[in-house]
Amino acid sequence: MHAHMTMTDVPSMHASSPRENLTVLADKYLRAVSGDVIRVFIQLAYFYLVANTLTITEFGLFATASSVGIVLSRVSGFGFLSPLYRIATVKPQLIGAYAAGYVLAVIVSMPFVLAIAFAVHTFFFKSSLALLPFVLIVLSEVLLWRSVEAVINVNKGLERFGTASFIIVFGFSVKALAAVVLAIQAAPDLVQWAHIYFVSQGLAALIVIALFFPKQRLKFRAKLYVRRLPDALSVSGAEVLFYIQSELDKLAVLALGGPAAAGVYAIIMRLVDLTALPVRTFSTLLTQRLMRRPELLKTLSVRLGFEVGVFLVSTAAMLAMLVVLWIKPDILGSNVATAASMLSLVILVPAFRNLIEYQAELLYGRGQTFVRLLNYALLAIVKLGLVYALLTSRTDPADWLIWTNAVFASLYLISASVTYSVLGRPTKPV
Repeated sequence: MHAHMTMTDVPSMHASSPRENLTVLADKYLRAVSGDVIRVFIQLAYFYLVANTLTITEFGLFATASSVGIVLSRVSGFGFLSPLYRIATVKPQLIGAYAAGYVLAVIVSMPFVLAIAFAVHTFFFKSSLALLPFVLIVLSEVLLWRSVEAVINVNKGLERFGTASFIIVFGFSVKALAAVVLAIQAAPDLVQWAHIYFVSQGLAALIVIALFFPKQRLKFRAKLYVRRLPDALSVSGAEVLFYIQSELDKLAVLALGGPAAAGVYAIIMRLVDLTALPVRTFSTLLTQRLMRRPELLKTLSVRLGFEVGVFLVSTAAMLAMLVVLWIKPDILGSNVATAASMLSLVILVPAFRNLIEYQAELLYGRGQTFVRLLNYALLAIVKLGLVYALLTSRTDPADWLIWTNAVFASLYLISASVTYSVLGRPTKPV
C-alpha cells in the first residue's frame, strides 16, 4: 500500500502549484523537525550528564573514541545504506532485497573495521585508554547506533517522518537514561561508561529494528547489489572522508594537545553540532525532492537563497546558544562552562560547517556521488593540514580556536567551488 501511495504522490507534485508544493514541503519539514526539536533537549540532558560526570580528560577520550567509531560506521556496510535509502524513497517494494544486501555488506566489512580500530588504538590511545573500553565505544557506534540510523533512514525514505522522529527521540532518550545510570554510580569513570553505553545502545538497536523496520522478508539478490556497488562505495568513501575532516580533528587535538585539550575542543564542537539539526532536516527533504525534481535548483536566485538561509539559521542558533550561556554560564554544568567560555571564538564555524554539509547533500541528491567523494577528499586533506598548522604554531587555545573560523571559511569556499561547478550536469538516475 505504501509503495502505491508514494508513487502516486510524485505526479501530484508536478501537477500542483508552487504554493501548494511549498505548503506540502513546510508540512513535511515540521513533521520531520519535530523529533529534532525534542531531541535537542534530550541530547542536552545526555550531554550535561556525561560531560559533568566524567572528568574533562575522560570526556575528551570518550568523544574522540566515539568520533573514531562514527568514521568507521561509514566503512561498515561499504556504503550500502545509501542504496537502501534510495530504494526506500523510490521503490519501497524492494526494501527486503536491499536490506539483505546491507546486512551482508556489514558482515563482510567487519574485519576491515576491526583492523582499522586496532591500528588507531595502537597509535593514538594505547597510553591513555585500555583496548576493551575503546572497542566497546567504537562498536556502539559502528554496529548499534548505525543500525538505529539505518531504520531512521528507511522510514525517512518512505516519508514516515513522524516515525523517524519518534525513533530519533527514543534513541537519544536511551542514551540519556544510560547517562543517568552512569551518574548514580558510586565512582563513575570512563571504563564503566563504555560498558553502560554499549549495553544501552544494543537494547535500543534491538527494539528499533523489531518495531519500526518495514515488515519485508530479506531476499538476497546478488545481481542488484553488483549494479549498486559503485554508488555505494562512492557514498561510503565520501562519508568516511567527510567524518575524517568533520570528526577526526579531535584526534589531531588529542595527539598534539593532549586529552585535556581534546576534552575542551570536543565540548565546543558538540555545542556547535547542535546548530546543525534544523539544517540537516531541511537538507534531507531537499535531497528527496532533487531525486524526483532535478530542475529544482536551476536558477541562481534559488541556490543563493538556500545558501543564505542556511547561513542565517546556523548563525542565529549559535547566537541563541551564546546568549543562554552568557545569562547562565553553568546551565550545562561546570565542566561545560569551562569550555563554553570560549564558544564565542568560533561563532562562524557552525554556518560554514553546515553549508559544507548542505552542499554535500546537493551532490548526493543529484547522483554526483563520485564528485562528492573527491570533494570530501580535498576537504579532508586541506583541513587536516590547516589544523596541524594551527596546533603547531599556536599553543594558546584561545588563539588557535579563533582561527578555526578561517579554516572553515576556506573549506566552504573549496566545497562551493566544486559543488556548483558540477551542479548543472545531467542528474544520474536512481
